[in-house]
Amino acid sequence: MLGLELVVALGVAVLVGNVLGRRFGLAPPVTLLVVGALLGIVPAVRQTQLPPEVVLLLFLPVLLYWESLTTSMREIRSNLRGIVLLSTVLVILTAGAVAVAGHALGLPWGPAWVLGAAVAPTDATAVGALAGALPRRQVTVLRAESLVNDGTALVIFGLAVGLTVGEDHLTLPHVGGLFLLAYGGGAAIGVLVAWINMNLRRRLDDPLLGNTVMILAPFTAYLLAELIHASGVLAVVVSGLIMAQVAPSLIRAEHRRQALAFWPLATFIINGTLFVLVGVELQYALRHLSRADLQDALIAIGVVGVVLVAVRFAFLFCSAYLIRLIDRRPQQRLRRISHRARVVSGFAGFRGAVSLAVALSVPKALDSGEPFPDRAFIVFVTSGVIVVTLVVQGLLLPRVVRWARLPRDTSVDEEHILAETMATEEAIEALPRLAAEQGADPRVTEWLRQEYEARLAAARAKGAGDDDDPALLHNRHYTDLGLALIAHKRATIVRLRDERDIDDTVLRRLQAALDYEEVRLAGREQVE
Repeated sequence: MLGLELVVALGVAVLVGNVLGRRFGLAPPVTLLVVGALLGIVPAVRQTQLPPEVVLLLFLPVLLYWESLTTSMREIRSNLRGIVLLSTVLVILTAGAVAVAGHALGLPWGPAWVLGAAVAPTDATAVGALAGALPRRQVTVLRAESLVNDGTALVIFGLAVGLTVGEDHLTLPHVGGLFLLAYGGGAAIGVLVAWINMNLRRRLDDPLLGNTVMILAPFTAYLLAELIHASGVLAVVVSGLIMAQVAPSLIRAEHRRQALAFWPLATFIINGTLFVLVGVELQYALRHLSRADLQDALIAIGVVGVVLVAVRFAFLFCSAYLIRLIDRRPQQRLRRISHRARVVSGFAGFRGAVSLAVALSVPKALDSGEPFPDRAFIVFVTSGVIVVTLVVQGLLLPRVVRWARLPRDTSVDEEHILAETMATEEAIEALPRLAAEQGADPRVTEWLRQEYEARLAAARAKGAGDDDDPALLHNRHYTDLGLALIAHKRATIVRLRDERDIDDTVLRRLQAALDYEEVRLAGREQVE
């Protein structure tokens, strides 16, 4: 029964945390952490430990896949060099710096590197939740960095654990082979799963079956990569990025509508649950440390938090000057960002669920049978660092963004208007030919032409920024009246059901049609 109680408790915590965040104007991850810490006071909840495989194999693939599907491939290509440097070199430097700090605080070198590997990668879900107000280019770089850097961190973690328990030996060919397998194998598995996904989606007409394939894709990619000891994270990301490029011309509209209804809700619940679990885990780790160890751990949390921020800032500025010194091409100069924007990126290095899962996956014993040194210390410090980065940096980031006075990013709106205008113009141009091919009634053709010309006029007015343009007013009146008519029709159908003139089955069928129409009109209103 505890399983059902835990599900209900986590669900309520996610709901309460998000409501409180919106009520008090705080980032939801911050309030979810607090709610999770309070929930962890309950002994039954605190003592229910989820295996780290649950986070790595159940939660993480879904979140990474959705992040990959919704990121900008164009921006990734444009900023590929910076993303690669952030997701590899910065992770290695961060893990090394934290290992040095941990060793200075008394940890043996093996556990110190384990701690460094755990806290080195930034978290994609945390970045997505907390950095949404930044310009598109910065958000894309941060998200892509956090999508890929987990693979680097997991290789470092595997080496550190292997050396500590006595299974591995540190040699350059061995380390190079591990990185090659992690990235090369992960990318290859991602391509394979995307290819299988594409071929299945072409052949499946049923939206339920097609979206079942979509749900299986990230888990399959992660599992296959783990079986060959490659990066499951990279496999999921590569598969998602490929599908994001081919899906618009491959996936049918009904499949897409069903997916867009499912994935945002699923990722919202999973994401919130992970932040709650971090708060719960902090309570659990807190009770497994002595008073002396707790004092050392709190000091370590502060030191590691400072090291993470210092290394990130140093890398962001030093790498920028190094690139400017080496690459003096005109197009490179056009891509430079201001120092203030770089400071914002420095404060956006949040840690999250991956760090917690890595820390929890530290083995409990060495090959000799002795306990893994300082395991509880590593788990507590990692949990504390996650809390510090989410709470402190999450609260500071909006203020830093305001201080930076970054220019408002209107590129998405401008490109939206461009695409809508051009697509409508070409549709009007093709209308006579398509009408002839379809054998359409001239009156229907004329009605569609007038409707599309009205949309085109509205799009052009929107691009000109003229809110009082007659075309926009016409569309607003059209939308408002259409929504009012739908509400009236829905009330009539419900009345007929209540009077037992129609069955509930008929009501649900008609209601679904009205819902589609209402969503279409409401979406049109938001766009225009």
